[in-house]
Amino acid sequence: MKIIILAGGGGTRLFPLSRDCYPKQFLHVIGDKSLLAQTIERFLGLVEAKDIIIVTNERYIFHVQAELKTINAQEAHIITEPMGKNTAPAIALAQSYCQDVLQCDDDEILFVSPSDHLIKPIEDFQDLIRNAQDVAKDNIVTLGIKPTKPEIGYGYIEAEKNNNLAKKVISFKEKPDLATAKEYISSGNYYWNGGMFMFNIATMQAELTKYMPTIIDITQNGYQYTVDNFAGSVAKF
Repeated sequence: MKIIILAGGGGTRLFPLSRDCYPKQFLHVIGDKSLLAQTIERFLGLVEAKDIIIVTNERYIFHVQAELKTINAQEAHIITEPMGKNTAPAIALAQSYCQDVLQCDDDEILFVSPSDHLIKPIEDFQDLIRNAQDVAKDNIVTLGIKPTKPEIGYGYIEAEKNNNLAKKVISFKEKPDLATAKEYISSGNYYWNGGMFMFNIATMQAELTKYMPTIIDITQNGYQYTVDNFAGSVAKF
């Protein structure tokens, strides 16, 4: 399994603490380590540092390198987005790196995570990922967070109503108004969307081919070609 950590955002929602030149993933919000460092350590219980790929903005490379040094994880890979354009293109870029540079097979499992979550207890989170690997062999898995209140600042995942650990996703909902959020909570089958995904390379390759052919036309030619031509490809998306 490879871990892809998305660390290129500007963290605008945490302004003024988070600024474009030093966004929230590098801040010490809770504890003596940055959110990024805590995220990386969370996955070091599952994989080695060499199995972690951090996708960031070119401006943040030195910040990322400094954070890796603080937790002795310098073997992690750092790649930079030619331009920022949401989650899917960043995943496609990282997947191209895994295929071309790391020589991952099509059945390699990739886990995609933001770099600024606070998750406890860590052991339960790691167990959940271990248990989800079998499901991710043939599906795209997303981790939903059981809501504790009607929150208008998060997106939601509507899932089937059952007692299974793995539930089929019915739909994704954008940030709702308060009345709609209350309806989601009362229904019992809506979860906060944490932006975490798990899949194997072959499955994501098929989905990108179907829904983002412009991106896949670029990434199938290798990582360096992807980097050199990514900006124009993403601009069309």
